Amino acid sequence: MRFGITILPEHRWPEAAPLWRRAEELGFDHAWTYDHLVWAGLPDAPWFGTTPTLTAAAMVTERIRLGTLVSSPNYRHPVTFMRDLLALDDVSGGRLLCGLGTGGDRDSRLLGEEQPVRERVDRFHEFTELLDRLLREDHVDHDGPYYRAVDARTLPGPVQQPRIPFVIAANGPRSLRLAARLGQGWVTTGGKGGETLEDWWGAVARLAERFDEALAEQERPTGEVDRYLLLDSSPVFSLESVDRFEEMTGLAAALGFTDVITHWPRPEGVYAGDVRVLEEVASRLPHLS
Repeated sequence: MRFGITILPEHRWPEAAPLWRRAEELGFDHAWTYDHLVWAGLPDAPWFGTTPTLTAAAMVTERIRLGTLVSSPNYRHPVTFMRDLLALDDVSGGRLLCGLGTGGDRDSRLLGEEQPVRERVDRFHEFTELLDRLLREDHVDHDGPYYRAVDARTLPGPVQQPRIPFVIAANGPRSLRLAARLGQGWVTTGGKGGETLEDWWGAVARLAERFDEALAEQERPTGEVDRYLLLDSSPVFSLESVDRFEEMTGLAAALGFTDVITHWPRPEGVYAGDVRVLEEVASRLPHLS
């Protein structure tokens, strides 16, 4: 089992930099930040750009992998995003994980575009497939329903070969198949798991089974794609206690997940918790594997 921590991009850099350094010092395998223009969970909070934040994080860390959780096509074109990813992969020395997903409702409306969920999923699939080509090939042409590219140059290419790993967020059947086809990782919130923790774990188990089926359709071995579970999508905060975190990690491992992700505790509101619990959990990380 590998362990990840999410640091929301809500702090000015003098306050944020020590958190990213501390995440590495505590022994986490990967650290993430949300990729939104505005996050619905904190609509009135300060918020900073994702790729600049991760670039700065790369400059104050050496080992920990860094990821977007998750980037979407709501306000991006694959060609311009490819350039950001190449720079971030280079600055981090090949530590980048590219989380990709359909994106949130609020972001999808901010630029004045109203699209039903089905169309947003269609756009996400085209975005991901084109981004895959752009990170593998040079001189890319594409003419699709949502995106065009005319002789897109992609030099120098990513540090990580054959390309930067995709960790694809998927709960629905179409996106599960996309994750099984193009992902080096699959990440899930557990979907609509109900109001109780038991219901949520039941939903997670069903999604894990469906992902197995999607992998089988693609004739990919089960162990070829890493599986990430967002623990705090459940009705409880995983860092409410050390015992809770150990319990949830054990259940995730039993369902075949290779990675779990929690959040840096905030003083109040969403993900409110005690940093001392985080530090105690981190001190036990090798024992939880």
